[in-house]
Amino acid sequence: MKLPVLFLIVWLGYVLPVKAQDTLLISFQDAVKIGLQQNQNFQIRKNEQHVLKMERQAAIMGHLPRVNINNNLFRQMGQQYQQLEGQLVVTNVTNDLLTTGLNANLPIFNSGRRLFTTRATRQFEEAGSLNLHRASQDVVFEIAQQYLQILLDQELYRIAVQNLENQKEQLRQIEGFVEAGLRTLSDQYNQQSEVARLTTVVLDAEIQLETDMWQFAETLQLESNTIPELLPLDLETVPSEFLDLGLDELYELATNNRQDFRAQKLLVGGQKDMISAARSFYYPQINGFFNYNTFFTSLDERSFRDQYMRIYPQRTFGINITIPIFNNFENRVAVARSKMEHNNQSLELNAIERRLTQETKLAFENYRVAIKREEATKVQLEAAEVAQQVIEERFRLGVSNFVDLAQANQQLVTAQSDHAQARYTHYFQEVILRYTLGVLEVK
Repeated sequence: MKLPVLFLIVWLGYVLPVKAQDTLLISFQDAVKIGLQQNQNFQIRKNEQHVLKMERQAAIMGHLPRVNINNNLFRQMGQQYQQLEGQLVVTNVTNDLLTTGLNANLPIFNSGRRLFTTRATRQFEEAGSLNLHRASQDVVFEIAQQYLQILLDQELYRIAVQNLENQKEQLRQIEGFVEAGLRTLSDQYNQQSEVARLTTVVLDAEIQLETDMWQFAETLQLESNTIPELLPLDLETVPSEFLDLGLDELYELATNNRQDFRAQKLLVGGQKDMISAARSFYYPQINGFFNYNTFFTSLDERSFRDQYMRIYPQRTFGINITIPIFNNFENRVAVARSKMEHNNQSLELNAIERRLTQETKLAFENYRVAIKREEATKVQLEAAEVAQQVIEERFRLGVSNFVDLAQANQQLVTAQSDHAQARYTHYFQEVILRYTLGVLEVK
């Protein structure tokens, strides 16, 4: 029975389709480039910025006259009244008509509405541009966070695998000691239990690595069944120039460089101009106009050219003055809505300014702590390595027991993991600080 089953397994392995996963080798710069091209929120911001640009252009063009041409071609059937050369013709016939009109309107005075609208749309466009730059920093920040997390996962997985191999080798040594009568059988069982535990640790580290890699692939919007293979980063850091600055200087740096804060100030200014634009409807409006109209009718036997170009053209021009008396409170509603938008934007500005102070202080303190943690874990790792070597030698000589050896091995692995995490945390905390201050580079 074993041979047919084995044959069936081999045959299924060849027949059933297997979809292998592809890997994409990318650097951090490549990941940022792909992220800026694929990130949905960033692309939405770009589309919104295009609309803001068109709105500013429309506001500028609003200072020019509005010119329109209208044409109507239609047929009238039944009793017709037609003014022809000073006489009124009444007939019951079919009349084909072609009418053309050219209309031009130029606002002369509207209480500064055009100027306020133009200034507001310019500020809105500039605010959108700043928010777009901040959105690109958001993408870089998110990619940096996930990129460093994957590199950390790889390092932790390497430490777990290395520790597992060391413990397997130690198990073989203990088995030899047991056979030679130098160690008890309980030491061998304890070591077997430790190897089994570390096997699950390796599996957990591998699963965490795979999960973060697939999440990063989703962030980059890679093709289905494609996972990224990341190039390592140089984690050797130099003392940051921000360490020599005080909190007041850092806060000033953040207020000058945070694009979202600057954009919010522009939004507040733009909404204030929109209030003035809405109030302009309270006052009289003066507009100049020019109209040119002509037509052709089949009731007139003269040629199309004579009717259309010479006989029936009319020109009208003048000034229109509109004085608002009662408009069902529509103007008041427009002003109230503009005030609401301005107040909401002012509240958001205060909130951003408050968060900016807190985020700057927190990011700076975390960065300083990350530097000290890396230094401390480095000392911890050096001491754990020496201690493990001493305990391992004493265990080989029979001076130390298994508990001392297991504890030394565990302290060494913990020190290795803590130091790896501290290095990546130090690097990422500087990224956070630069992101908080608004000086994170977008490459």
